[in-house]
Amino acid sequence: MAATAGIIANPASGKDIRRLVAHASVFDTQEKISIVRRVVLGLAATGVERVLFMPDSAQIVQQAVDCLDLDLEIAPVDGAYTATTADTVMAAAAMAAQGVGVIVCLGGDGTNRALAMGTSDVPVVPISTGTNNVFPIMMEGTIAGLAAGALACGAVDPETVAQRCKWIEVVVDGGRREVALIDAVLMNGRFVGSRAIWELDDIREVVLTRAQPDVLGMAAVGGMVMSVRPQDDFGLHLVLGQGEDLVRAPIAPGLVAGLLVARAQQLPLGASVQVAGPALVALDGEREFSLGPGQAASLTVARSGPPVVDVGRCLDAARDAGFLRRPV
Repeated sequence: MAATAGIIANPASGKDIRRLVAHASVFDTQEKISIVRRVVLGLAATGVERVLFMPDSAQIVQQAVDCLDLDLEIAPVDGAYTATTADTVMAAAAMAAQGVGVIVCLGGDGTNRALAMGTSDVPVVPISTGTNNVFPIMMEGTIAGLAAGALACGAVDPETVAQRCKWIEVVVDGGRREVALIDAVLMNGRFVGSRAIWELDDIREVVLTRAQPDVLGMAAVGGMVMSVRPQDDFGLHLVLGQGEDLVRAPIAPGLVAGLLVARAQQLPLGASVQVAGPALVALDGEREFSLGPGQAASLTVARSGPPVVDVGRCLDAARDAGFLRRPV
């Protein structure tokens, strides 16, 4: 099979309400086009033969490659696209079905959550182009392309350079199932409205896969209590709204706010938190659905998410395998 990589670039990431209520910068379409172009050039340099991409309304990938003359196939994955989160879910599933060795994802925590809902088996190189990003990281596109290419071409064993991430499995009475890669938040209210979380007084409980003082959002609130790193085999459960412990943390770019933490405790893998409505449930920073009065849900941290590529370790392994080297 031809060495194949996938690219998902979310045109909407980096443009939510936090540009109005905080001081977040904007990742515009042109910047995403530039990053994707460098990713593709990195992939081409490694010998990748085929690139599959998610079509989008801004035509990010098409514009990125229009000016390039490369000896590789670049094609969209088929689907009934609707310019919604479902596009990412569908594209990721289609890429997995067509045998991509890796997916490069441009977006925030929410974009990567949607990718994980489509496939949790393909290694992911997540490039940050969102707002409160904990899961993806800022990364030069060329370097991301080289690491992804090393995996797609089989130069590196993904099991040695890509650890499965933790996620939160959300199971609702009635059978609904969801996942979150970083945080699941229970809030007062009944209506989704603007999806991004910014009304902090409404937050009641939080389950986290990560808690770090050097990030933004609810993971930063947890990180001001204790640290939970990606490699730790536990999560963190916070109960907010009462108590004497006022925690100040960076909630969004330029916005440091205080929240009262009543209780904080480690949550071992496989242990569940039970919550009940009426409430809104937000996943990875965005309101997703409501719980009716008396309706219950369980939130469980598990290491069942997609493998996340450690780009530095991947390129170390590729170099040691002689990748991109030849005698002269």
